[in-house]
Amino acid sequence: MSTFTIFLVLIIFIAFLLVVVIMVQNPKGGGLSSTFGGGGGTQMGGVKKTTDFLDKSTWTLAVALLVLILASNIPIMSGTGTDSTFQEDVENVVPETNTEANSEAATEPEGE
Repeated sequence: MSTFTIFLVLIIFIAFLLVVVIMVQNPKGGGLSSTFGGGGGTQMGGVKKTTDFLDKSTWTLAVALLVLILASNIPIMSGTGTDSTFQEDVENVVPETNTEANSEAATEPEGE
């Protein structure tokens, strides 16, 4: 398994967690925090702590996603993150063109 594949799996996992955390929140103050606290301010910080946790986890996951995306470019740029077997497969599938035959056919006039 290459370094890029590891980064790709982590990026997909963090993106999924970020979607889940965002979907749990409600922009009008409801969501998970109102479910646990009932929407009232009589709790001893229960609703506020849930909202703070969701807010902090959203920012943490977003920053982690950005860092992983930027860090995934390092193996690509250095050439160590790609699988060498993929490059060999591409070289085996793509036929090499004969440039001499193509250039001779282009210089001969048609009809002679």
